[in-house]
Amino acid sequence: MTKKEIKKLSILYMLQGIVLIIIATLGTLLVNQFTRVPDLFLVLIYSCLYSVSIVLIVGFFWRMVASDPESLTSLLTNISGFRMLMAFVTMLSFYLLEDSKNLMPCFFVFMAFYILLLIHHTIFFAKVSNRS
Repeated sequence: MTKKEIKKLSILYMLQGIVLIIIATLGTLLVNQFTRVPDLFLVLIYSCLYSVSIVLIVGFFWRMVASDPESLTSLLTNISGFRMLMAFVTMLSFYLLEDSKNLMPCFFVFMAFYILLLIHHTIFFAKVSNRS
């Protein structure tokens, strides 16, 4: 792939990720509005910040490494480990900041964002690797 194609694909990855985050945020706000779930605003902010930061970091690092196919495997493995570590830190912060009755909805909302990003990452990079 040329550098122009790599840049275009990394921007596409980041834009798709941000659009998915916006859709998940709107869905969470709708659930919060029409159910008796406790206030999810704080967990929504954490989930959005986590998701946007992961999408941007992955997009920028992939753009830097994508021209060297031998290092892509280790990059994607390292990204998975980093994503999991940051998810653990984020959920630990939920545990420390929230009271026990609000903890389960926090984990569900965060895991919805996390799984959405995993699915997006898997589908996007599967298509990109099949393309090259």
